[in-house]
Amino acid sequence: MTTVGLALATSSWDDKEYAAIDRVIRSGMFTMGAEVAQFERDFAEAMGARHAVMVNSGSSANLLIVAALRYHSSNPIPVGAEIIVPAVSWSTTYYPLHQYGLRQKFVDIDRATLNYDLAALADAITDETRAIMVVNLLGNPNDFEKIKEIIGARDIILIEDNCESLGARFDGRLAGTFGIAGSYSAFFSHHISTMEGGLVTTDDEELYHIMLSVRAHGWTRNLPKTNLVTGTKSDDAFEESFRFVLPGYNLRPLEMSGALGQEQIRKLGMIVSERRRNAVIFREVLSNFSALQAQAEIGESSWFGFSMVLDETSSVSREQLVAALVAEKIETRPIVAGNFAKNEVVRKHMEHEIHGELTNADHIDRNGLFIGNHHFPLEEQFECLHRALRRVFNG
Repeated sequence: MTTVGLALATSSWDDKEYAAIDRVIRSGMFTMGAEVAQFERDFAEAMGARHAVMVNSGSSANLLIVAALRYHSSNPIPVGAEIIVPAVSWSTTYYPLHQYGLRQKFVDIDRATLNYDLAALADAITDETRAIMVVNLLGNPNDFEKIKEIIGARDIILIEDNCESLGARFDGRLAGTFGIAGSYSAFFSHHISTMEGGLVTTDDEELYHIMLSVRAHGWTRNLPKTNLVTGTKSDDAFEESFRFVLPGYNLRPLEMSGALGQEQIRKLGMIVSERRRNAVIFREVLSNFSALQAQAEIGESSWFGFSMVLDETSSVSREQLVAALVAEKIETRPIVAGNFAKNEVVRKHMEHEIHGELTNADHIDRNGLFIGNHHFPLEEQFECLHRALRRVFNG
């Protein structure tokens, strides 16, 4: 726990997590097995989902969803299909979509919430739209009721990238469970940490079975005897051991990560509660500086971090703001990856289009940053923040 300045991330482990690692070491079983399976059951129950599949990262979770949807019998997303994406997110929101040949349509975000500009989203949907990737940014869930209204009766698949928003709620329901599938990250800097790790939740039985196969080489070994990929498996374990039915990967997590996850998910309520408590104080600090805007909460954010966006009236540049924060040992980063559509990788390598203007994404890209949040009280750290802001804005 830091006592000076403010780090972007700190460990939420205690003796229980180290005991879990020791349990796995003593077992001699390190590859995916019973510990991972137990964490998947615990995580699905905690999210209120029928199924959870653990993988080696949140990035792999996004990849697994997109890959599995290629082979779904009733909801496939074929090569060349149009998928709408927000202009502000992390790189691996977009890469699997490109890698599976989808045409990405970048849509602007709302400057206050940092999630979809809902008017722009509604305007972007056409008869060609097959799916919408919804990204819940920095802990903030999207307004799923309005998105549902926008989609209406159209046959559009909803996918959630919820890697930054574990524990967030909209209308009482946990983020990550509104679409056909949702992704989560358990990387060190996220709400829970399993070293490296990620998960997918879904209520769709067929998608679940496809993901079990695609996660591990595309083989049948991890499928239930009766499943929606192959029908009924042979009782001959030797015959099924190397039977490949789908183009797959090796995205399997380690047993240590599964054991850690079991302990971490038990702490999620405390972690989100403390982060929300810190958010109240953070917004009080920022209310003293009219040129800075905090993220506007939709539903109940789990507050991954705290964004600060300079408005057009500010006489302070982002460079000056960053320097003031660094002087107080407050770590900071751009808001996720800023306007991702500006990147060379998009221009040179990804089939895409820009819907309208990305005015707000550009503004966030030039004038936004975020600082860390944690699972413990930050009163002392917020004193450092307040001091830094007074220095840079008041001279």
